[in-house]
Amino acid sequence: MTDETQSAPEYTPTPAEAAEEAAALRTAAHRSRRSFIGLGLAGAAGVFGWGWLISRPQEQGIPRPLRQVLEFNDNLTSAYYRNTRLAPEFARSRARKIRTNGDVGLGGEFDPMAWRLRVQGFAPAGTAPRAQEFTFAQLRALPRTEMTTEFKCVEGWSTIVTWAGVRLSDFLAKYPLATRSGRAFDPNHPPADAAPFVSLTTPDQEYYVGLEIESALHPQTLLCYEMNGEPLSLEHGAPLRLVTPLKYGIKQIKRIGTIAFVEKRPADYWAARGYDWHAGH
Repeated sequence: MTDETQSAPEYTPTPAEAAEEAAALRTAAHRSRRSFIGLGLAGAAGVFGWGWLISRPQEQGIPRPLRQVLEFNDNLTSAYYRNTRLAPEFARSRARKIRTNGDVGLGGEFDPMAWRLRVQGFAPAGTAPRAQEFTFAQLRALPRTEMTTEFKCVEGWSTIVTWAGVRLSDFLAKYPLATRSGRAFDPNHPPADAAPFVSLTTPDQEYYVGLEIESALHPQTLLCYEMNGEPLSLEHGAPLRLVTPLKYGIKQIKRIGTIAFVEKRPADYWAARGYDWHAGH
């Protein structure tokens, strides 16, 4: 055995092997050209399509074709929605702390002790809406409901949370402000004079959401003041927030200042920025 390295003899392909290799190289080159052309055409189509899309007339801040898609989702959500359809509930032991996500409407000076809930009733046509203010003690005196449900965010994450508060339907049974006549009613059978929509805004009016009356009266829609057995913190919307687990979190407004029962679909913070108005799942 020596320290010299012996070179292997150079391999010379047979004529048949050389012909096969040349054919394979031609096929690969053809495929590469075809793929490049395909990608180029797809890219051109994408640029053209995007250019066409953004050139369409705007409606509520986004191109009309995208708005039509959202309207389709709206109609589908409305057709699918039922007061008897409930979000799944879980064992309380599965509840976890939810992340703070979004602080629009929570800025500035705020004194929880001076807070009042202002509710604007559904007024008869041609008359000024009647308004009442409620203290936190008045809300706490109503029947308490607790539930452990999944909070879902449009960003794709979710957390199981235990919420407690008063059902909005129980609040309206005690204070019938959702009908023009001022009469209470069965939430499953709203009368003809019930408001079709509800508007909720923060005290500073920076954040606002709209709900159809069916969602407001859903048995799992809470005016919530506790989370996981503790009073709400300021960053989670103290003293009162909305919880409605068949909607994404963008609808579950923190720090409610005013509730108004109205005839026309109200403005909604994220719908004005291109999201689905119903935001259901």
